[in-house]
Amino acid sequence: MDRLDYKSRARTAFDRFRDDLLRASREIHAHPELAYEETRACDLLCGVLERAGVQVERGVADIPTAFVARVGTGRFHIAFCAEYDALPDIGHACGHNIIATSSLGAGLALAEVADDLDLTVSIIGTPAEEIGDGGGKILLLERGVFDTVHTSMMVHPGPLDVTMPPMLACASFDVHYRGVEAHASAFPQRGVNAADAMTIAQTAIALLRQQMRGGDRVHGIVTHGGEAANVIPGHTSARYIVRSKTFPHLEEIKAKVVRCFEAGAVGSGAELEIRGGTRPYAHMQHATELAALYQSNAESLGRVFPELGRALERGAASTDMGNVSVQMPAIHPIISIDANRSVPHQPEFAQYCVGHSADRAMADGALALAWTAIDVAADEGLRAEYERQLTVRLDT
Repeated sequence: MDRLDYKSRARTAFDRFRDDLLRASREIHAHPELAYEETRACDLLCGVLERAGVQVERGVADIPTAFVARVGTGRFHIAFCAEYDALPDIGHACGHNIIATSSLGAGLALAEVADDLDLTVSIIGTPAEEIGDGGGKILLLERGVFDTVHTSMMVHPGPLDVTMPPMLACASFDVHYRGVEAHASAFPQRGVNAADAMTIAQTAIALLRQQMRGGDRVHGIVTHGGEAANVIPGHTSARYIVRSKTFPHLEEIKAKVVRCFEAGAVGSGAELEIRGGTRPYAHMQHATELAALYQSNAESLGRVFPELGRALERGAASTDMGNVSVQMPAIHPIISIDANRSVPHQPEFAQYCVGHSADRAMADGALALAWTAIDVAADEGLRAEYERQLTVRLDT
C-alpha cells in the first residue's frame, strides 16, 4: 500500500470523529480555563478519546490536567501536542481549542494505519502554555513523558499559513518591591516609596531599548501599584516577560533587565524580590524536512503559504514547544483562520476561533499533521535519521 492509500484511510478515520472534535473545540472555547486549571477541557478531551476506544492515562507526570493517549504499538514514536489553556479575561484569543482538537484528530486519524506503518502515536495533553515560565511541556520533558518520542508536531491558529514561524526564547518573572507606608501628605519623609522603585525600573528599561538587539522584547504589566493615593505605597509588583532569538541572547538581555529593577531598588531605597524565570521557553528549532512535508500536505488541502521573507520576524512569539524542539525534531506551523484582520491575544481574535473558518482549520490541521506522520513513517532515510537522533539523546 502506498502513501496515498494510507492517507485516504486516515482521512476516512478522521471523518468518523469530525463532529465530536468540533463539539469539543466549541465547548473548550465556551469555557476558557487558565494554566494548570484546565480540568473541564482535560476531561472533555479525554472523554472524546475514550469514547473512540483509545486508552488514556490522566494526570501524567503528577500534573492533574495533563494526559497521554496512545494508538499503535510500532517502533517509531510520533507525538502530537494538545494545548488547551486560555488567557486571563480574553479567553481563547490564541485558539488553543483548535490546537487541542487538531492534535486529537491527527491521532485518531492515524489509529487505522499506525500498526501497518510500524508507528506508536501519542496524543499528549500539555497544559499551561500561556504562562511563559515552567509551561506544561517543560515539566513533561523533565519528568520523562517525551523520552521515547522520535518527533513531535502541532499546529497553531493565526492570521496566515506559515510553515516555520519565528519563535523566540522567553523568560517570565514577577517583580516585588517592599517599601514603607506613610501618610503621603503629613509624613512623606517617613515612607519608602515602592511605586517610585517601579517607575525608576520602567524608565531604565525604556532607556535600555536603544541598546537591545533586533528581535529582543521586554514587556510587562504592573500587578499592584499601591493601596490608596494618600498612602506612600509600601508594596508594588509587576509581571515581566523578556524574549530574544536564542537562549544565550535571552540570558544576556534578562541580566540587563534585572539590573534595571535593581536600579529601582537602589534609587528608592525599597527592597527587591524577583520570583520565577527559572524555567524559560527555548526558541523554536523547526525541523526543516518535517516542515516541508507539512506544507506540502497542507497545500494539498487548499492551504496557501504566502512569501513573507523577513516581514514575519516582527510578529515573533514564544512557546514551550521550543523546549521540545531542542530535544527532538519538531514543527509548530501556523494555520490560518479568517479573523478579519485581528491577531492572537486580541479579544476580537477569540471571536473567530469558533465558526466555519476555525472548524476548517481544525480539520485541515489534523489531516495535514496525520499525513505528515505517514510521510515520515514511509521515508526510510528520514525515519532512520530521527531514530539515530533519539539514540544519541538517550545516550546523553
